[in-house]
Amino acid sequence: MLVNCVAYEDGRKIADLHPDEISDYLARPHCFVWVALKDPAPGELAQMQHEFDLHDLAVEDARHGHQRPKIEQYGDSLFAVLHVLNKDADGDFTLGEVAIFAGHNYVLSVRSNATQGLGAVRARAEKEPHLLKQGSIFVLYALMDAIVDSYFPVFDDLEAQLEAIEEQIFTPNAPAKGRAIIEDLYQLKRRLITLQHACVPLMEAVSKLFGAMAPKLCGGMQEYFRDVFDHLQRITKNIDLLREMVTTALSVNLGMISLTENETTKRLGSFAALFAVPTMIAGIYGMNFADIPELKFPYGYPLCITAMIVIDVLLFLKFRKAGWL
Repeated sequence: MLVNCVAYEDGRKIADLHPDEISDYLARPHCFVWVALKDPAPGELAQMQHEFDLHDLAVEDARHGHQRPKIEQYGDSLFAVLHVLNKDADGDFTLGEVAIFAGHNYVLSVRSNATQGLGAVRARAEKEPHLLKQGSIFVLYALMDAIVDSYFPVFDDLEAQLEAIEEQIFTPNAPAKGRAIIEDLYQLKRRLITLQHACVPLMEAVSKLFGAMAPKLCGGMQEYFRDVFDHLQRITKNIDLLREMVTTALSVNLGMISLTENETTKRLGSFAALFAVPTMIAGIYGMNFADIPELKFPYGYPLCITAMIVIDVLLFLKFRKAGWL
């Protein structure tokens, strides 16, 4: 589906175009065309390939999707693939993709399975004609910057989820919810890995857009791409730190469960010891031997009962002092 098709000249919008008009504006010296597609039909992508002379391999990647985040150079043009994160009602993430083709006089963005729109990027760029005047390379930067910045709220949400789980770990009824907490931590770690897979390959790719080996198209925008790289580097470090915290929280939760099980075992052992003493005494005098001296003792029964009670009381006090009961 065609979302936008707009021509710009000297940093200012001059016309909304029909796709058949693109070639006319590409021929103008200080003009570039910015086209946005969403889940395009094969015919729409084929028309854009014809208008912009896009490389077959890049078009194939955009058509089929499921690509790793990357930036590739085809002649004087660049092809970038970025992941966007779509949040569903359950708080889980699904991956969408944005493929961006950038040449000296055109930009084509292709969104696939991405709910996040890019209209705000166009609106912001049109308010900065002094930057938009640099042409398609500024649009490439603006799109990449917006997508990378969208990762930070996702990270903040994951960080808040971890804080909520950590609070649950130290509540009195945490052991009863041990399985649920472990499942929540696993889901959180899986979401972090999804975010990491969106950031790390892109960080490696963006590093090629500044420095001595940067493509000629990047020109005076290298510092802007360095800023995108810095953002990716920062969020990647934060992801690594949060993953370590998730692992620590998982270990702490398992430790708390183990402590609770030990407490339960000690209590059960204490009660077993309290019952063992009277059971032992009763067992001795319940044996069917003819010669047991105490059987004829007139105070044998009350003495045995007293011994059972005294020993159990002493054991109870000892276990209570030790914190087992």
